[in-house]
Amino acid sequence: MSSPTLSRRTRSRRADGPPPASLQHRNLPLLLLQARESVLSRFRPLLQAHGLTEQQWRIVRALHERGTLQPREIVEACCISSPSLAGVLQRMDQMGLVRRERHDSDQRRVMVSLTPSSRALVARMAPLIEATYRRIEAHLGSSAVQDLYAQLDALLQSMDGLDDAAQESACRA
Repeated sequence: MSSPTLSRRTRSRRADGPPPASLQHRNLPLLLLQARESVLSRFRPLLQAHGLTEQQWRIVRALHERGTLQPREIVEACCISSPSLAGVLQRMDQMGLVRRERHDSDQRRVMVSLTPSSRALVARMAPLIEATYRRIEAHLGSSAVQDLYAQLDALLQSMDGLDDAAQESACRA
């Protein structure tokens, strides 16, 4: 015999209309968001302790790894919308984390670079960031983490050609 709770659910579903369409695939975007949040939660206290937001850290790390960039390159590298980036860069400039300068040969272009203060911040944070990665690897296994990197790289590369219009807006959603 069915439970009263199940019967109420069944009645309420019928009262709301037909059952939802059959979705056969797991919700990949949601799973990726949940995985991102799970991983990022290990780093968030460290960022907060150093007075950085997640977006600011992504920018600092991109500039640290790639050198001076134009704002459009930061948008692409860090998955930050262009309108959001303008405000974030302004705050980071006021905090002394980045320097924005006009390009020598084209005054319309702005170049963004790290300041000595933000380079020192990266140097202080790097051992703590790396220790967090080591804890993750110790928990999941180094091989599993390397496999995950490979799978994510393959996913990103293979999705590039799938739908160019959707890809362009992927980081701006």
